[in-house]
Amino acid sequence: MSGNTFGQIFKVTTYGESHGPGLGGVIDGCPSGIELSEEILQLELDRRKPGHGIAGTARKEADRIKIMSGVFEGRTTGTSIGFHIENTDQRSRDYSKIMNVYRPGHADFTFDAKYGFRDYRGGGRSSGRETVSRVAAGAVAQEFLRQQSISCHAYTLRIGGIDATVKSPEKAYDQPFFSPDPEVISLWEERVKEVRSQGDTLGGVVEVCLKNVPAGLGEPVFDKLDARLAYALMSVGAVKGVEIGSGCQAADSLGSQNNDFIDAAGFLSNNSGGILGGISSGQDIVVRAYVKPIPSISKPQKTVDRDKTETEIKIGGRHDICAIPRIVPVLKSMAMLTVADFILLQRRMG
Repeated sequence: MSGNTFGQIFKVTTYGESHGPGLGGVIDGCPSGIELSEEILQLELDRRKPGHGIAGTARKEADRIKIMSGVFEGRTTGTSIGFHIENTDQRSRDYSKIMNVYRPGHADFTFDAKYGFRDYRGGGRSSGRETVSRVAAGAVAQEFLRQQSISCHAYTLRIGGIDATVKSPEKAYDQPFFSPDPEVISLWEERVKEVRSQGDTLGGVVEVCLKNVPAGLGEPVFDKLDARLAYALMSVGAVKGVEIGSGCQAADSLGSQNNDFIDAAGFLSNNSGGILGGISSGQDIVVRAYVKPIPSISKPQKTVDRDKTETEIKIGGRHDICAIPRIVPVLKSMAMLTVADFILLQRRMG
């Protein structure tokens, strides 16, 4: 198993490394007749590309996508959709001094343990740059979901311990940090500047909300919709925790508080996050991802090299201060890919 393919019917296989010639993927199972173009995909890719925002890396990538197959006269043909994004601003020399040293918080040690060999240039396949292919595939899923009248909002709830109030989630993509709360932006900016000056990094929390998802999606045992959503979001390298609905707060509540009561008009609350028994209820699907701080910091860190010799490392190069906001469209894409797949699975059953 290579772990490079996601989905059962709406399926995406990705390829590429941070410092290779480029990245891309192949999407299988996408229905025909969906309006699609490079411009539609580019709009989503521009939201995660490097070189933007106060918390972002100095690496500049245009992330221009080229559709290689599966689209004709602006519509999907029903065959495999191939796409490619070229790397243009990789600086592998930044990593030459640490090629034999394990960076704390990165996958250097585990890749060596698994393969006995690794691409030390930016982490290779484990780099966050890999997510560009996920966003491209998610943009295709978004167009399919649009046909089903399903929409998806993703926004930042927390950066560096500072919480936002969800005031206007539908406008978050037009705000710095993809914030649903304009009033918190200046606080986040100051926090980022403070931590950058200390040579450190930040984590945060992202929420994804899918609207108008029909009831009945998901399977009751191993392929629960919430289990697949958690799997999808946890597959993003920086994510260390996932909540559905009330999440961890449910553990401290009473059943009378956590249950979503029902009247003739429908559910009276949504602590379940739109999923009951692993199957969608027709309510908004609400999922949160907890994102760790970027592990590349310029502070000295204790580590070892491949010979287990103790040493100290101080990471240079060009790195984000926080995975947010660039991770927001990635998490949105993974949620949309999951729901698109379950819609097609339900159709097959029907």
